[in-house]
Amino acid sequence: MTGERTKRFPLGLADLVREPRRRDTRPGEARTSLAGAGNSGPSKAGVGALAKPGAKVSANAGNPAIAKSNASAPFKAPPAKPVNAKPVSAKPVSAKPVSSIKPAHLAGNAAAPRAAMPGGASVPRAAAAVTGAPAVALNGAHALTSERVRERMVERLRANGIADARVLQALAAVPRHMFIDPGLATQAYEDAALPIGHHQTISKPSVVARMLELAGAGRVLERVLEIGTGCGYQAAVLSQIARDVYSIERIKPLYERAKTNLRPLRIPNIRLHYGDGRLGLPSAAPFDAIVIAAAGFDVPQALLEQLAIGGRLVAPVAVSGTQSAAGEAAQVLTLVERTGPAQWRESRLDRVFFVPLKSGVI
Repeated sequence: MTGERTKRFPLGLADLVREPRRRDTRPGEARTSLAGAGNSGPSKAGVGALAKPGAKVSANAGNPAIAKSNASAPFKAPPAKPVNAKPVSAKPVSAKPVSSIKPAHLAGNAAAPRAAMPGGASVPRAAAAVTGAPAVALNGAHALTSERVRERMVERLRANGIADARVLQALAAVPRHMFIDPGLATQAYEDAALPIGHHQTISKPSVVARMLELAGAGRVLERVLEIGTGCGYQAAVLSQIARDVYSIERIKPLYERAKTNLRPLRIPNIRLHYGDGRLGLPSAAPFDAIVIAAAGFDVPQALLEQLAIGGRLVAPVAVSGTQSAAGEAAQVLTLVERTGPAQWRESRLDRVFFVPLKSGVI
């Protein structure tokens, strides 16, 4: 080298190609060194290990492979360029929603989709991949566990005596978290009744399962009437075990909410009606089963008349002269079977608690 170049580059070529001392790195340190490659300070294991105080060194000097390839060529000092190394970070695993379970295959499901709900809310039956309720953003952890939580819920119901495979499969297929408020999403698969507004509740999964098992009794259900749509959850479960489901709600905001909740599930065989449930739906009668989700002191005669011969009606009935712990009349889950044109047989079964069955619309 000339004297001028020697002053500018005090290191000889042999110094530059010397392999830096290696040190063992732990798994967690590799990312740190890469992420810090663009920092202004030198790395201890990199170029800075060869540099002497006051020396200027090419950014590639710490790379033995690059230094070796340049050894045979005349040394030219390239202009110093900042090392533009991008930090390496692990990409997050995008969790796909797992709440898409195929509903039970039923006779008649292959039929072409029909206009099921007023206002164009009808959509084909689907085991759609559902990630959350309308206006409900579930976090990734909840989306990942919702299917498994439903399965555990179903296992608990089976252990507690629910034996109808169709009912269990229907409960496993319907994402209950879609029908409740966002703040209660973590309780969606607990065996608890939850508020849905307007002094109404979504029934316990165990109560829904019990009522539907009694209503079905292993039969093929063509037409089912539900009194008290609420948020739409029980209607969605019924749609998995019956060919056609008619549901009546007397509270207009809940009727609209049920339509909103059911629309993403694309279920074609539910027909929602806004009206007085005590009057039933004579235009669609007779029904193979009627399920009443509110308690009165009797079963309305209009509903008994709309039950098909051989059909079964399940309802909570308040027993006059009795009192529950809440200070109200005790309620008993009641099964009514129509055995003839003017004959019905009644059986009283379990203690339950439902909101009152009222007349009129609001």
